[in-house]
Amino acid sequence: MAAVAALVAGTISAAGPVRAADALLSQGKPVTASSAGGCCRAPGAVDGDSATRWASAAGVDPQWIYVDLGAVAHVSRVRLQWDASCATAFEIDTSADHGTWTRIYATTTGKGGVEDLTSLDGTGRYVRVHGTKRCRTDASKGYSLQEFGVYGSAGDDVPPSPPGTPTLVGVTPISATVSWTAATDDQGVVGYDVYRDGQLCAGTTGALTATCGNLNPNGNYGFYVNARDAAGNVSQASGTLAVKTPPSDDHAPPSVPGNVHTTAVDSTSIGLAWTASTDDVGVTGYRIFNAGTQIGTSDTASTTLGGLTPSTAYHLQVRAVDANGNLSEPSTPVLDVTTTGGSGCSPSQGVCGATQVGTDDDVVWGLVTLPDGTILYNQRDAHSIVHLDPKTGAKKTIGTVPNVQSTDGEGGLTGLEINPASFATDHWLYLMHTSPDDNRIVRIEYDPAADSLATGTEQVLLTGIARNKFHDGGRLRFSPDGRYLFAGTGDAQNGDNASNTGSPNGKVLRINPDGSIPADNPFHNAVWSYGHRNVQGLAFDSQGRLWEQEFGNSVMDETNLIVKGGNYGWPSCEGTSGSCGTAGFIAPKKTYPVAQGSCSGITIIHDALYVACQRGTRLYRAEISGSSLTNVQTFFNGTYGRLRTVEPAPDGRMWLATSVDGDKDSTPHNSHNQILRVAVG
Repeated sequence: MAAVAALVAGTISAAGPVRAADALLSQGKPVTASSAGGCCRAPGAVDGDSATRWASAAGVDPQWIYVDLGAVAHVSRVRLQWDASCATAFEIDTSADHGTWTRIYATTTGKGGVEDLTSLDGTGRYVRVHGTKRCRTDASKGYSLQEFGVYGSAGDDVPPSPPGTPTLVGVTPISATVSWTAATDDQGVVGYDVYRDGQLCAGTTGALTATCGNLNPNGNYGFYVNARDAAGNVSQASGTLAVKTPPSDDHAPPSVPGNVHTTAVDSTSIGLAWTASTDDVGVTGYRIFNAGTQIGTSDTASTTLGGLTPSTAYHLQVRAVDANGNLSEPSTPVLDVTTTGGSGCSPSQGVCGATQVGTDDDVVWGLVTLPDGTILYNQRDAHSIVHLDPKTGAKKTIGTVPNVQSTDGEGGLTGLEINPASFATDHWLYLMHTSPDDNRIVRIEYDPAADSLATGTEQVLLTGIARNKFHDGGRLRFSPDGRYLFAGTGDAQNGDNASNTGSPNGKVLRINPDGSIPADNPFHNAVWSYGHRNVQGLAFDSQGRLWEQEFGNSVMDETNLIVKGGNYGWPSCEGTSGSCGTAGFIAPKKTYPVAQGSCSGITIIHDALYVACQRGTRLYRAEISGSSLTNVQTFFNGTYGRLRTVEPAPDGRMWLATSVDGDKDSTPHNSHNQILRVAVG
């Protein structure tokens, strides 16, 4: 903080004394420009360093740059420090939504250098410099702005109270209408967002009733509401209303899948295909059974059953399902297939057999392997850490983490990590969890002799990460050399947090092991990358590059390759949808439809990336080739249900933890989960 203060003070002194009322609001905030030359991106204009700059495309008018202050503010002063390519004619504008702009200053006689514009009077969250004529009019020049400083007083930063728990107005097989009592706010509530199990499904500008559609008949859903005020502050969530949609009038099952046959057979997988079923409403998928027990699902009329056991007979049938849950009769005759013999797991097979090494009745979230090959994992809702010996199945609860509070959603005890460079001597466990006030990162010593948490050793490393019912992030990952701890956070159900580099929410964070901020972090705080919705997975490849997995809302999940200071686009961009072509947004390396994804943990083994998916109930494997993901394969599709956590295991294998049920309500000990050891190629 002292270093940042000194930097800000140095910037201000170059322009002379600043009145106490003029706080610098723009430094390090998200910034967007109409274009950028090859050398100089927009953030260079708001980083407090006049040696960096924003340069627009050459020879084109008009050009603009705007900064997001993060909240509505009164703007009293704008300081511009131009390079040689300045603006002769330009204006300063403010906006509440970066769509409609109000001019607060204009000139046609700009001369460049330092233009310190005082006595301005504007209000808005966004402030723009809009240039229409360049000082240097030849086609090889654009605009070049070294510093863009916005001063004034910040606006309202107090969120509304939570709305009342919704009540059900009406429900159909495909929609639900809910109502709620109003939230309160010192400046006034301007809107409400309605969520279905963490996904935004409706919004109002003040009305207290809304309808969420695109539901499935005979389905279970949880609805809750957040309130917003004019400054963009978002309340904590209301209570949750559980709703079960009724079945539709469709009671006719699909036709029976025909001609079920193999397309490939090896020691650990069977490729299947069949003739597609028909249905008067529409087939939504298929379920694959072995001797009457479901072992897989498919979205199409073919699949590969992976992770099977060599030299084993399988007795396979396929049933189709429609949107109302009607199941066809099983395919006939039974397809008898025996996997080939052999041992080992080749790269072409990708994923081979899985063996259960433990079970748990809570949500298994963070998981680490200790030097002796045993496992520690977090129980998210019970707030405890469990020690499991995968060879014997013996397990012991080694302690409960203090000051953890769940959120009736995704919060609780989440991330768990150890430092690969120092754990053998320091025995620190690094944890991320929700507290009554925030999300935070702490560390607690593990006592190997007593096999317990060392009471009284907790150190709080980072606080102030906003919490909400959903979108709390939680994954932790040390760099391979142990120098830095990375953390994935959620946007706390306020997308504006993700684009604000002054907020730790919707980010990948980077701190030192003692909680201090590395001197080379791009925004002089814990933020390493931004524009994320809800970070769920982090993993390093053999080149030391960081990959990240992110929950989408209703369109796409993302796998991203993280770069220092990178902007990944949320909330303007989801996957490749929305305004993802905006200059400065970094595109994902792979996307997954949310219905086939909602992917959480990731791990990298032999430079293959493994992605565990919850709603998609499958494991993806992709090979890392350069900076691309290639040869994407799907395993365990529907075999084990919802999958949450994957981590490296000894001998080149992988740990895989399920998250089958009880993972949306924060109720302890109401889950039925497995921990599996998986052989990989």
